[in-house]
Amino acid sequence: MPKLFDVRVTTMDAELEFSMPWKSSGQELFDMVTKTIGIREIWFFGLYYTDSKSCPAWLKLNKKVVEQDFPARQNPLQLIFRSKFFPEDVEEELITDITMHLFFLQVKQAILDMDIYCPPEASVLLASYAVQAKYGDYDPTVYPPGFLKDEVLLPPRVIDQYQMTPEMWEERITSWYSEHVGMLRDEAEMEYLKIAQDLEMYGVNYFPIKNKKGTDLWLGVDALGLNVYEVNDKLTPVISFPWSEIRNIAFKDKKFTIKPTDKKSPDFVFYTQKLRTNKMILQLNVGNHDLFMRRRNEDTMEIQQMKAQAKEERARKQAERNRLARERAAREEAEREKEELQARLRHFEEEAKKANEMLLQSEERSKLLHQKAVQAEEDAAATIQKAQEAEQEIQRVRAMAAKTEEEKRALEGKAHEAQELAQQLLRTSDERQKEASHLKVELVAARQAEMDAKHQLLSVTSGTSTRSYVAGDLQSSLYEQGDTELTATAPLDLSATSDWRRPTVSDAANGDLATEGSATSLTDDADESAVVLISDDVAELSKAIEQERLEYIQKSKRLQQQLTELKTEITVLKVSDKQTDEDRQHEENYVQKGETKYSTLSKITSGTTRSRVDYFEQL
Repeated sequence: MPKLFDVRVTTMDAELEFSMPWKSSGQELFDMVTKTIGIREIWFFGLYYTDSKSCPAWLKLNKKVVEQDFPARQNPLQLIFRSKFFPEDVEEELITDITMHLFFLQVKQAILDMDIYCPPEASVLLASYAVQAKYGDYDPTVYPPGFLKDEVLLPPRVIDQYQMTPEMWEERITSWYSEHVGMLRDEAEMEYLKIAQDLEMYGVNYFPIKNKKGTDLWLGVDALGLNVYEVNDKLTPVISFPWSEIRNIAFKDKKFTIKPTDKKSPDFVFYTQKLRTNKMILQLNVGNHDLFMRRRNEDTMEIQQMKAQAKEERARKQAERNRLARERAAREEAEREKEELQARLRHFEEEAKKANEMLLQSEERSKLLHQKAVQAEEDAAATIQKAQEAEQEIQRVRAMAAKTEEEKRALEGKAHEAQELAQQLLRTSDERQKEASHLKVELVAARQAEMDAKHQLLSVTSGTSTRSYVAGDLQSSLYEQGDTELTATAPLDLSATSDWRRPTVSDAANGDLATEGSATSLTDDADESAVVLISDDVAELSKAIEQERLEYIQKSKRLQQQLTELKTEITVLKVSDKQTDEDRQHEENYVQKGETKYSTLSKITSGTTRSRVDYFEQL
């Protein structure tokens, strides 16, 4: 059985362990790691470790792993899989999602660890994209205030500089996070990287150097070339040598010599403190120079295939995103239709309830008038009976009138009185009869009002016959109230609504709702567009990408305005004595001078190579 050694490789989001044959080379271990992770753009990455002198080092791929300078008795061997070289344009060069994800995690961690300087307002914007990448679309019902309290999203330097609570920072991050709705994880990570790549310290490896005069300086190695910085300013390079101007790179002991392509120009010579530093500088210089030249040549067949696959994948994702967007819009429209129908239902129920109350009031009023009419008839009958009795009394008195004159006169007097009483009773009887007649008229009017109320109730219920469930609910609400008199007097004919049911999604698809066929036709359209995009029309994808570029330019202007507004808003909360040298340098370059990373590089690469080498020697 061959002798083995154990290796633990840490990536930005995982930890891998391998048992490798004793004679395995660095290339074999690197291939094992990249295949396990699924990385195809292997030229960006390397295996990083700390050597026996506690200095950073990159694993040499052409040398056996066990023969490299690992700390003694380290078991398993500890390495970190990370990006060794950075692209000039992340959107153009990062092809696969896994590569982009690892770059995103590494750059985000470098910003949080303050290895890359990021101004406060840009830190908040980047944090919003990081939250979108992790949590997806913002939903206040799912993510209430305080959901970011355990997340590390801002550099400590930014938090210390402002008199702001965690809740205030979360509010500002969430404000931007809510604007990223619909953005997928890979899109959010790409937006993060596109902003981060414009930061001055992005992708730069710094090494302490000295010129021939012994002046302490920084050498910065990045994707575009070699930059020289003053010892107290890592943001603003004073000299730059693009890779296109460099012909040869070599070192001897601590002396490093770079030969320009301009043979009339003197060599660019600097000195380092350690020989190990020169070895790392050489590795980074060679690798970055090779990538610089490769970018300016035609892509290899492998890269062309990867880019074609990536375009097809983006087309598929775009088609899927469009389909989901249409389905989301259809669902939202259906929800709006549902809410409108429910509001109309509630309105009809209220009208029906009011009509039912009016009907009950009419019935009560008609009952009361009926009782008054009966009472008036009884009073009129009693009055008539009294008049008849008075008439009989008159006849009896007249019969007795013949007895005596005296009695006659007395009786005449009584007769006269009785006659007046009878006339009075007759007048009262007439008045009672008139009152009874009037009450009968009012009773007829009340019953007519009752019939009108019933007709109004029927008109309300029949007006919603096109929505069967409304009529059904009305019928239920009417009979549940126990209107016995109503049912007996004029029962409602709601048989047309006996087939009661709520509208469903299938109803909407069949045309029962206002959005005719919206649920089914959208899916068919999405499938057809997906086939066209994937199989037939790569040119359309190119147009779409160009359109995205234009949209990005407009979005960048808007983001710049938002960043300015945020900076203005939080400036009043800044603690001035907590500002670092990098904050002051950024303020001077960006705000006062209006310089950016790229304008500075353009300025310091002007002039001849000789003049820049001479300037370096004079520092």
